[in-house]
Amino acid sequence: MSVSSPRLTFLNPVIPFAGTILGGLLPGEMVLIQGSVPFNADRFQVDLTRGSSVKPRADVALHFNPRFSRSPCIVCNTLKEERWGREEILYQMPFSVGAAFELILLVQKDKFKVAVNGAHVLEYKHRIELELIDTLNISGKVKVEAIGILPPNSISVSPAASLSSSHSETKPIVSLSGNLCIPFTGELVKGLNAGRSITIKGEISPNAQNFCVNLRMSGSNDIALHLNPRLKKQVFIRNSFLSDCWGPEETKLDSFPFSAGQYFEMIIYCESQHFKIALNGVHQLVYKHRVQDLSRINQVEVKGDVTLLDIKII
Repeated sequence: MSVSSPRLTFLNPVIPFAGTILGGLLPGEMVLIQGSVPFNADRFQVDLTRGSSVKPRADVALHFNPRFSRSPCIVCNTLKEERWGREEILYQMPFSVGAAFELILLVQKDKFKVAVNGAHVLEYKHRIELELIDTLNISGKVKVEAIGILPPNSISVSPAASLSSSHSETKPIVSLSGNLCIPFTGELVKGLNAGRSITIKGEISPNAQNFCVNLRMSGSNDIALHLNPRLKKQVFIRNSFLSDCWGPEETKLDSFPFSAGQYFEMIIYCESQHFKIALNGVHQLVYKHRVQDLSRINQVEVKGDVTLLDIKII
């Protein structure tokens, strides 16, 4: 199991599924659902509800409903006192029929943030008090392999590296130490080499000034790669700190790719001569190695105004 202490798990549930969330949901927790969409699927839904009453129907705090026929879309809504509210519709489809998926519902004080396969999809503001939610319902044409309720800072490697051992197609080959609290430092066993990648998923604080990701060498102050987005100045600084001295900064970029309050996924791909950096699936830049012995780079560090959700190394 790739999460260090899931508060609650359900493996291979029968659909339709209704499960009680003992203790309800708290800000910072995540609902993680791993499954796949059948080829004949027209729709499925995930509902976070207040109880499981049928008559009268229980209030639905979050109705998350991907629809695949005609114009594919995701419909979100709230049912209160047996009356649906205003629909919020996203005319984008991150799910694919016949394909596996990982759905994460990040719980916040004022809203849910939804990610699919590591990419931010939508936000949905609470219309029912968070403390009233105590049940998870899943129905429709969907196959679910694992469900996890994850407390804050419980992930030791990627939640994408499945709750059920057979789900993940790409498993991390390095487990990072630490509990993902900021500042975070994780060990890269045997250091880096060409062909390996580091994926960092997080959320930038609403009033963020800056944060940084460092690839370091233990036993010294050296930093092989310093990635430092500065939100107020809208500049993305890259540098290295070697022999107690910063080198020349690199800042050139077509546009600033970070936004305060937003989810992000950063991928650092190590090649023989340089690092390639992508953000939210889009290539951003190349940074030439200033440390030639890549095996010496054996720590990853994250600091600053972010919430760290996930780190995976493959």
